[in-house]
Amino acid sequence: MIVIMDGAADEPQAELGGLTPLQAAKTPNCDAIAREGMCGLAKTIPDEMEPGSDVATLSILGYDPRQYHTGRAPLEAANLDIPLNSQDVAFRCNLVTCDGRTLIDYAAGEVSTAESKALIGVINERLGTRLVQFYTGVSYRHVMVWREGTPEVKTTPPHDIIGREIEPYLPRGEAEEMLRGLMFDSLELLDGHEVNRRRRDEGKPPANMIWLWGQGRACVLPSFALQRGTPGAVIAAVDLVRGAGKCAGLSAPEVAGATGNLETDFGAKARAAEAELERVDFVLVHVEAPDEASHQGSAERKVWAIEQIDREVVGPIREWLLKYSDGRLLVLADHYTKLATRTHDREPIPFAVMGPRRDGAEAFDEQNAASTGYFLEEGWRLPDLLFEA
Repeated sequence: MIVIMDGAADEPQAELGGLTPLQAAKTPNCDAIAREGMCGLAKTIPDEMEPGSDVATLSILGYDPRQYHTGRAPLEAANLDIPLNSQDVAFRCNLVTCDGRTLIDYAAGEVSTAESKALIGVINERLGTRLVQFYTGVSYRHVMVWREGTPEVKTTPPHDIIGREIEPYLPRGEAEEMLRGLMFDSLELLDGHEVNRRRRDEGKPPANMIWLWGQGRACVLPSFALQRGTPGAVIAAVDLVRGAGKCAGLSAPEVAGATGNLETDFGAKARAAEAELERVDFVLVHVEAPDEASHQGSAERKVWAIEQIDREVVGPIREWLLKYSDGRLLVLADHYTKLATRTHDREPIPFAVMGPRRDGAEAFDEQNAASTGYFLEEGWRLPDLLFEA
């Protein structure tokens, strides 16, 4: 099994007494894995690639992202069962809060999926065409498909520009006018929508604009089962991770209560993972919460999210796997998400593997992982630690 604490790795924080969130959090289960097993650092983001969960998830599943990565949105489209042919381009389509000049909230206050469905429905009805369609995902995360389109355009993740003027970060390149037009037209359509009038009345930020980014053509991966000799499953709420699993031929069951934000049902993911292990020999569990807390700039919430994962996810799974002599559990962050910048970074991430080897770490955190001296340059070889141990 693999448990991904999305964006958990970070720098020392003054408000945490000079500790990183991983160091400040009470994580007895992750610490036990680090003490009793193998611990080190792994490079999940190649130097030449943008740091994000799309690149990192491919690495963690054992696929060299330099060879297989085509973009973030195609993975999300795969989970939504959106057909893409070789000439189609998928774009990530965030619902954001914007005043027309400044990006206020990249997630529109984590707008609900039910509200998003109504808003994306309006966008598709009014802005969709034979070649451009919009699809509802989860919360603020959605997909636009441009049939016979081009990926040759520079786009920017909205979580990188919170509080900044949007003009320097609007799409640039081929068809930039069309893409910008869709974004500003959406502001005209959504700002006064009844969903957003109600959100304002409730003191919530409006989901009043779409933001297009993360584009790419369809992702094709070799079968995980053929490569590793076993079928498997992915337990996740976000379309990106579920879609990467589906591209690899893994199943991705729905988990009631899994939301992809801080208000997720952590324990439900552990229970779903154990249920899947009754029928397959490999399961990956992804929890988004630390990443969301980082983008919000909240050290307190990040520590809380890490503690929830340790207690509600890692603890039950570790106890369950200890019944098996050949049980293996890899716990890791997928990438750094820094509270100071509210965005991702490509520094090597800490990992720990439950198994027969011990490396001298005393806890699961960035400093202890570095102290062992074990560094995996090719992060996409991480699954080897499970299947070849």
